[in-house]
Amino acid sequence: MTSEAPGECFVYVTLPGTTEPVTAGRFALSADRRGTPEGRFVYGRSYLERPNAVALDPVELKLSPRTYATAALNGVFGALRDASPDYWGRRVIQRHLGKAQPGEMEYLLHSPDDRAGALGFGLDQVPPAPKRSFNQTLELARVQSIADSIVADDDQPAGDQRGAADDRGADHHDRDQVEKLMMIGTSMGGARPKAVVEDDDGLWIAKFNRPDDLWNSARVEHAMLVLARACGLTAAESRVADVAGRDVLLVKRFDRERTEGGYLRARMISALTLLRAEDTLRSRDRWSYVLLAEELRRVSAAPAPDAAELFRRMAFNALISNIDDHPRNHALIARDTAWRLSPAYDLTPAVPVGLERRDLAMECGDAGRFANAGNLRSQSARFLLEPGEAAAMLDAMEAQVASTWYATSRAAGVSERDCERIAPAFAYPGFRR
Repeated sequence: MTSEAPGECFVYVTLPGTTEPVTAGRFALSADRRGTPEGRFVYGRSYLERPNAVALDPVELKLSPRTYATAALNGVFGALRDASPDYWGRRVIQRHLGKAQPGEMEYLLHSPDDRAGALGFGLDQVPPAPKRSFNQTLELARVQSIADSIVADDDQPAGDQRGAADDRGADHHDRDQVEKLMMIGTSMGGARPKAVVEDDDGLWIAKFNRPDDLWNSARVEHAMLVLARACGLTAAESRVADVAGRDVLLVKRFDRERTEGGYLRARMISALTLLRAEDTLRSRDRWSYVLLAEELRRVSAAPAPDAAELFRRMAFNALISNIDDHPRNHALIARDTAWRLSPAYDLTPAVPVGLERRDLAMECGDAGRFANAGNLRSQSARFLLEPGEAAAMLDAMEAQVASTWYATSRAAGVSERDCERIAPAFAYPGFRR
């Protein structure tokens, strides 16, 4: 599969209250004379004439007949990049195409229909029918074994010859299953192996443990989501499944709603898109809870509750030492025409060595990324909170985390040994110094 990637595609969207996609517009990707990628998007005239047409995002691609252009994110508009595969999905597509580095258009076109949010991509003007079948939770053992095979192959030394010709025939069926099963994933999240599975309650993201995990990640992340809800956050629903003696975390998809006619889809963008930032260090000055709160206030249908929720989420991340709270781990969703802050997801503790200072991935106050109560309070007005109100939130959450993280973790099935490993993450001394 070495043919040249197409330079343009159609963009589809599933409109609020519907289960079938329609064509929203056309996206083209090219390079200027210096080789810099440039993306262009234009809404279709028939789409703009729809009475129920909605913008693909509230920032860059507002409803308009104009042609939009961007050179950011390798020429891919933020809302489109958010619907592109995450790190794990890209690894699978690289294997599928036999390329070390496919182009951004190839990632869009080869990613699964059931990506995060309500967008889709294709070469036909008429969108294909939505996917009607999913891996069932009963098949998790098979899906998990395929994830293991991808991780194992990626960990092989460069000179390993396991893919020799005499083995290819025997491997063909499994490779085909890799492509069919593991490309059903989500664009939100990181490098952890995952797949989308279905049961009677709807769709779940199955996240698998890795052999090199420092602790049982499935149990620990589930415990953090439970703890977050106990601290007053709106967090994704989760549970842990035992699959052939191994734990798999199941996180309920909040961008889908099951109906008799199919799944309703919520539009979804990352905070990276809302901040008009990139996921590189060059764009790090835009990685900011404070800036995010201001942007959120502009586009949210309920700015005060969402700003306060973001403040609570920032505080919770500081109190569990979640240093992976980058802008792609925050999102907005629109189940109808209104945009709101999404439920929290990807809440994971870390155990940095420092006890006096720990930093979040995003700036959170006057002292930058310092995960400290005083720093979090310093910009509370930007979250539409009075100083006393913000202080009371921090006091209550610190007490809740410090006094219940252990019991919550043990109730979620985290082992005593793993509790000892993650204990330094919670309400570290520098939070109050």
